[in-house]
Amino acid sequence: MSSLYFATTNKNKYLESQLILEQYDISIELYNVALIEIQSDSIEAIAISKAKSAFAEISKPVIVEDDGLFINELNSFPGQYSSYVYKTIGNNGILKLLLDSKSRSAVFRSYFTYYDGKTNPKSFRGEAYGRISYRITEGGWGYDPIFVPRGSILTFGQLQIRNMKSGFSHRAKALNLFAKWYQNAY
Repeated sequence: MSSLYFATTNKNKYLESQLILEQYDISIELYNVALIEIQSDSIEAIAISKAKSAFAEISKPVIVEDDGLFINELNSFPGQYSSYVYKTIGNNGILKLLLDSKSRSAVFRSYFTYYDGKTNPKSFRGEAYGRISYRITEGGWGYDPIFVPRGSILTFGQLQIRNMKSGFSHRAKALNLFAKWYQNAY
């Protein structure tokens, strides 16, 4: 099997992805690079652009991920701006924005895009529906401590501590689709 690189600066995403893909006997190497993101309302378009940029730098098959937390009460905010919003206001800021809100439904959406320079980029979407908790819990990273997936009473952070997050994760759903496709294509 040829080398497959995962382009990201987020080591947590890499480690989580590595664990999921190992189940399919797919190994990935970290390509630690900050890729310039295009401005777009579409996280899929952002992932495709990043995959093309990463491939242009290393000339090897690559996967990238772009994801976002879409909160219904906030008109899908922070969405494609999730990383920036997390860095600026964090989980405390999100909880403050929802302070008086009874509706806390949200969806985590992830796109993994594969690009090898030979074919068109191929994207795989995963979604996790759930709600925003009323408090920040232990465990996980990013928005994990405030997102409770449908079918659970625990946040992603708490599920991460118990090694149960991949059963609910948007990232795992997208990677499972990618892995099945990749095994058949290569």
